[in-house]
This record gives sequence, C-alpha cells and structure tokens, in this order.
Amino acid sequence: MSAPLPTPDWRPSLVALDIDGTLVDHDGSMPPAVHEAVGLVLAAGVPVVLATGRAWHGTQPVFEELGLPPGPAVSSNGAVVVRYPPQEIVKAVTFDPRHVIERVVAFAPGTLIAVEEIGRGYRVSGDFPSGDLTGEMIVEAPEQLGSRPVTRVILRDPNSSDADFIRLAEHLGLHGVTYFVGWSAWLDIAPYGVNKATGVAEAADLLGVSADRVLAFGDGRNDIEMLTWAGRGVAIGDAPPEVHAVADLSTDRFADGGPVAELRRWFG
Repeated sequence: MSAPLPTPDWRPSLVALDIDGTLVDHDGSMPPAVHEAVGLVLAAGVPVVLATGRAWHGTQPVFEELGLPPGPAVSSNGAVVVRYPPQEIVKAVTFDPRHVIERVVAFAPGTLIAVEEIGRGYRVSGDFPSGDLTGEMIVEAPEQLGSRPVTRVILRDPNSSDADFIRLAEHLGLHGVTYFVGWSAWLDIAPYGVNKATGVAEAADLLGVSADRVLAFGDGRNDIEMLTWAGRGVAIGDAPPEVHAVADLSTDRFADGGPVAELRRWFG
C-alpha cells in the first residue's frame, strides 16, 4: 500500500526509526544493509531519532552502533526523551501504577510485572524470560512495585498469546493510562496520552522540524500513533494489519530489507 506524498516536492527533514523489528531482528542483530541505509541519512545531514519501546539503557547501544551524532532519542514508548551524548534526560513522564498493578494481581495473578528504573533496569515481580528485559533486575512484591510513580509498567505471560493479552487489556478496563499490546503476550502501559508520537514530537521540536517533514518507520502496535502523526509513516512488512492500515506505505518484510528501500529512495 502506498499513499501520495504530502506534496509533490516533499522530502524528509527527520527520520524516526523504531528499533526492534525495524532496525534489528529479535536477537538484536542489525543487518549491514540497514546500518548502511541509516548512514546515508546521516551523510545527508538529516537527523535520525530512535523511537522505541525499549528503556533508555537498551536504546543507548543502538544509538552508539549507528554512530548517531549528539541529539535526542525517544524511549519507553515516548515516556522518556534523552539527549545524548552526554546523557541528559529531557523529559520523563510518570504515573501512579498502583491501580493497574492491583487489578492485574486480582484478575491475572500469574502475570509477571515490571516497572522501569530509568537508566538502570527494572523492578520486577519475578523472573522474566531470558532476553525480555535488560539491565539490573530487582525483585519486589507487587505492592512495592506500585509504591512510587513510574514511566511504564510491563505485563508478561510466556504461556499466553498476544490475542490473550488484548482480551486481558479489555478485561482490566485500563483507564487513565495508554497501553500497547506487543507481538507476544506483552502489555506495555504508559502514562495517559503518552506514545511514540508525543515523544518524537518533542524531539522534532528540539530539532526545529515540523511533523509533516518526518519520515517514520515501525512494525508494532506501539508505532500506530507515530506513523499516523508523521508526514510519511511507513509500516515494515511484518507489521500486524492494524499498523498497515494507518501507514502511508507498507514496505518490505524485515528479512527482505525492512526500511532499506524506502531510506534509499530518499537518501540513496
């Protein structure tokens, strides 16, 4: 699917890139062609902003691998905006997680719960599957997890599916927060009204770029707001149907190059 360009002479002034499933595979490996394509953007003098559900400490290695110049990055689905290097937290939006955690314990007591500690790791209710989270893990009781404001809450059940978690989110009746259902049984809960679009808007404002000049890429349900907001939103081929539905363009599957062809269209 491809929609017309915003204007016949349109060109991107900023590129916003999701990480997992867009820049790297599910093992965290970045194909050389993707790295090279991002390098073309940088060589053209156009800013690249990472926009990810990862925490900042999981975003930083990709920032460094790409060799991005000092500038903003969006983490935690928009709740955290960091300028790097040197590291400066530009924005961190928090919310009170007690209500969410209490409802999860009541309705789905086997669900794993994590809350983010910016730049450090997570406080968790139990052991998450290997590779799910990075950084320091501090095990706490659910009531301790809800004891102070946080930027995000993660719910996980390795024995369930994404469809199960869509039903769980509906059953929990989450109000006053923003939530995103991941590929697996993963539910990411952010402060109300916060998403990647709000985070990239903050970064774009810092860089003096308007939304209509942003070229954005993503493959997950947590990318929907960003792809809708951007002047040109591109869905990676592996994305769920609801992501393709809002995108201006559906490009190659990750294994076939993902964002490469569209980046080379503008910067090749």
